[in-house]
Amino acid sequence: MFVRSLQLRNFRNYQELDLALSPEINVLLGANAQGKTNIIEAAFYASLGHSHRTQRDADLIRWDAPAGAFRLAFTRLDAENQIAVQLSRETRRRILLNGQAIRTKELIGTFHAVLFSPEDLFLIKGAPAGRRRFLDGELSQASPSYYRELVRYGKIVVQRNVLLKRIRERREKADMLSFWDAQLAASAEVIVTKRREAVKKLNMLAKLMQRRMTGQAESLAVHYEVKGMEGDHVTNGLAAWYNKMLKSMREADVQRGATGVGPHHDDLVLSVNGVNLRTFGSQGQQRTGVLALKLAELDFLRSETGEYPVLLLDDVMSELDEQRRHALLAFLRRERIQTIITATDAAYFPKERIGTYYEVHDGRIREP
Repeated sequence: MFVRSLQLRNFRNYQELDLALSPEINVLLGANAQGKTNIIEAAFYASLGHSHRTQRDADLIRWDAPAGAFRLAFTRLDAENQIAVQLSRETRRRILLNGQAIRTKELIGTFHAVLFSPEDLFLIKGAPAGRRRFLDGELSQASPSYYRELVRYGKIVVQRNVLLKRIRERREKADMLSFWDAQLAASAEVIVTKRREAVKKLNMLAKLMQRRMTGQAESLAVHYEVKGMEGDHVTNGLAAWYNKMLKSMREADVQRGATGVGPHHDDLVLSVNGVNLRTFGSQGQQRTGVLALKLAELDFLRSETGEYPVLLLDDVMSELDEQRRHALLAFLRRERIQTIITATDAAYFPKERIGTYYEVHDGRIREP
């Protein structure tokens, strides 16, 4: 899979841009706040239907324009496709695939991309929600049915939480929870089963990547942790276990007006040589762990979809030391993965050119 071209119209600081991209490595060079990340943002949006920087589509529209748009032309399994997104300050966005209007759930899984940004360096030591987003984004691209189940699960949790608050206010009876408990348990079983299967594969891939980058000195392990299951032996299936847990926690859930167990509370635990990376890992080990996890995500998506996704590297070269930069670039060149890299300094790259270079200045791009 690779992006052939990207067109921007009144998108962020770009009034108009038509950019043809190389199927291998593309390096966008320029000072901060010139528009490099905006290219990354548009490509990421095409993969999951939202920006990684803002929740408001209006923020993507050029400040002096009433509307904006972008079009991404890409090749997937030798077939040419186009994704277009039309943005407006007055109406809802429109997403078009090859000229036909589609919904977000139909977009997911069409174009695959993996994003690695400086914020991802905090993936290991940050809150569990970030690690769940990482896993859900990966699984949603590989399996649109997983994305639909995730949306369904979210709606069930919202409905159950509304009911919990009404029970707390004595406006509903507690036995009304049985219906939502059964719905939540069934959906949770689907999600957790998929997550566990993915993490099992991700664990093998990340372990291999970590060993390559550390000269076989470090072994990375990735484990999926189900909240409340520590030491609990599940014999009758996950749905039955969730039903049991939801019933046992009803009183506490009613008091706080929120559901205290389910996939929205689970976590990924990463360890190196048996030591918890979040708690005891050095900064260098944590950064290597995140890099290994992202490279493993590339291989995971290839194994699930039949080809590598596009890799988006947003200003991470300055955050990695020379050894890690060398390991990353060597992997990309060996596997011939299309990559869009933003950076402020050409010194982060080898003296010999590794791909196609572009200079970005004030919403304009040219090849030097």
